[in-house]
Amino acid sequence: MNTMVGHKTFARQIGLVAVSNLLIGLSGLIFLPILTKTLSIGDYGIWIESTVTIGLIPGIMMFGLPYAMVRYLAAEKEKTKIQEGFYSIFVIVTLSLVFASIIVYMFSGVIADSLFGNSIQSVKILSLVIFFEGIVLLFQNYFRTFQQIKTYSIILGLQTVFKIILVTYFVFSGYGIVGAVIGLLIADIIVCLLTFFWIYLQIGFKIPKFTDIREYLNFGLPTVPANLSVWTVDLSDRYIIGIFLGIAAVGCYSPGYVLGNIIIMLFAPLSLLLPTVLSKYYDENNIEIVKEILKFSIKYFLVLAIPSVIGLSLLARPILTILSTPEIASQAYMITPFVALSALFFGLYTIIVQILVLMKETRIPAILWIVTAIISLILNFILVPLLGIIGAAITTLITYLIPFIFTTYFASRHMNFKFERSFIVKSLIASIIMALLVLCIYSLSNSLINLVILISVSALVYFIILYLIGGLKRNEISFFKNLLKD
Repeated sequence: MNTMVGHKTFARQIGLVAVSNLLIGLSGLIFLPILTKTLSIGDYGIWIESTVTIGLIPGIMMFGLPYAMVRYLAAEKEKTKIQEGFYSIFVIVTLSLVFASIIVYMFSGVIADSLFGNSIQSVKILSLVIFFEGIVLLFQNYFRTFQQIKTYSIILGLQTVFKIILVTYFVFSGYGIVGAVIGLLIADIIVCLLTFFWIYLQIGFKIPKFTDIREYLNFGLPTVPANLSVWTVDLSDRYIIGIFLGIAAVGCYSPGYVLGNIIIMLFAPLSLLLPTVLSKYYDENNIEIVKEILKFSIKYFLVLAIPSVIGLSLLARPILTILSTPEIASQAYMITPFVALSALFFGLYTIIVQILVLMKETRIPAILWIVTAIISLILNFILVPLLGIIGAAITTLITYLIPFIFTTYFASRHMNFKFERSFIVKSLIASIIMALLVLCIYSLSNSLINLVILISVSALVYFIILYLIGGLKRNEISFFKNLLKD
C-alpha cells in the first residue's frame, strides 16, 4: 500500500469518527444553556460532579478489559473464539460494575453530603448510570476492536442525541437536576439494549468458559493506574473545587472548562484510530508510512488547534454569556484560555505517545501520568484555596505540559520526527491576523447570530492567509478535495 492510499484510508476514518465526536464535543455546549439557564449554579455543579464520577468509576471497575479485547481479538476470525473472548470479558465487567453500583447506592448519603450538595436522590440514580455507562463503553470497544468504525460512530452519535433529548425533556418538565440524571439513565439503557442486540446479530450468544480471562486481566490491570492518573489530571479538580469552594464554584468553573476543552474533539478521532493504523504499518515494516501518518496527524491537528486556542480565548466571555448566564460568564471566561492551551498540548501528546506504544515502551507514559497526577493533586490543594478556580486552571495547564515535554523527548530517541516549525510559525501568523480582525469587530459578538458570523468570517480569513503564506500547499488541498469526492 503506497503512502497516499494509506493517507486516504486513514483520513476517511478520521472524518467518520470526527462527525460523531463533533456531536459529542458540541453536546457539552448544548447542555450549557439548557442546564445553566434552567437550574441553579449549585445544581449545575451537581451535574458536573455526576459526569466526573461517570468518568471515574467505570474506568477503574472494568480492569482495563476493553483494551485487552482490542489487543487480543482484533485479528481473530473464528466466531467461537470471538464469542469466548467477548462474553468472558462481558461477564467479568458486568459483575464488577454491579458491585460498584451497589457500593455507590449504599453510601449515597455520605457521597451526596461530601460532593453532591446533599442531593441523595441524584447519587442513587447515578449508581445505575455508572453501570450502564460501563456496559455501553464495553460494547463500543467491541466495534472498535473489529474496525467497524461506521457502527462505532453511529453508536456514539445515538448515545449523544438520546442524552440531549431526554435530559432536555426532563429538565424542561420541571424535574430539575434529578430529572437530568434520569435522562442520562434512560439514554444509556436504550443504547445498551440496541448495541447488545447489534452484537448478538453478529456473533450470537455463548456461555463463556473464561479460558483466557487470566491473560486478559494480566494485560488490562496494569493500565488501570495510568487511566486513573489521567482522570486525576483531567477531572479531579472539580472534586477539589467542590470541597474547598463549594458546589456553586464547580458550576462557575466548568463552563469555561467545557468551552476550552472543545478542542479535544479535534484529536479524538486520532486517539481512536492511530493505535490500530500505526501498529499495522509498523508490523509490516512500513516505517516511512508510519512517519508520514504521524506527520499528517500533527499537521491536521495543529492547523485547527492553533487558531481555535486563540479564537476561544478572545471570544470566551461573549460565548459563555450567550450560552450560560452573565454571572457564570464573568468568572468562567478566565478559565478557557488555560484549558484550550492544555488541550492543544494533550492533543500533541496523544499523537506522539503512539511512538512509545509501537516500541512497547508503555511504562514510560504510565509512570509519567502517575507522577503528573501526584503533581496535579498537590498543586490543586495549594492553588485552589489561594487563587480560587484560576488556581485549578493554572494547574491544568502545567500538568498537561509535563507529559507532552517528556513524551516528546523519549519518543524522539526511538524515531526521528520533527515538528514543521515553518508551518507552526505560519499558522501563528495567520492566527494573529485573524485575532486582530476579531478585536476590530469584537462588538459584533453580542448576539448568537452575530457571533456565528464573526467566527465563520474569522475562520475563513485564517485559512486564506495560511494558504497565501504557504502554510497549506496545493497538493494538500487537492488531497482533501479528492477525499470528499470519493
